[in-house]
Amino acid sequence: MKSYVGSKLEEGASQVGCPVPNCFGMLDPEHCKEILTFEAFVRWGKLLCESTIVATQKFYCPFKDCSVLLLVDDESETTVTRSECPSCFRLFCAKCKVGWHHGIECAMYQTLSKDEREGEGVEQFFVIVVDRKDVQAFEI
Repeated sequence: MKSYVGSKLEEGASQVGCPVPNCFGMLDPEHCKEILTFEAFVRWGKLLCESTIVATQKFYCPFKDCSVLLLVDDESETTVTRSECPSCFRLFCAKCKVGWHHGIECAMYQTLSKDEREGEGVEQFFVIVVDRKDVQAFEI
């Protein structure tokens, strides 16, 4: 059971189905906690949290060595561009979803070729909400 759940989590599954043939139930992380490593249990929780966020609402900190999940609030009337990651504290452009492109307007940056751009992506346990007034981070 431990290896079955572990392999599903490695595949990125947030919902793990019962391994019994013809059973269509889902396993509960709390019921599996005793057989899982701490890391596997935490990963499952993280996957469950991430699965509740609509794909168009999330992106990741653009720096490879950071691992923060970011969330954009589309209801904002103005776009926040210059933001700071709550984990690595580096600046990034929330509109372009890349490291801060100092001195270059977003429209100009977006016309650059892929080779001319700098951008990296990753994941983790924080969610940042970018709205028209400020940036808020929530730990998952």
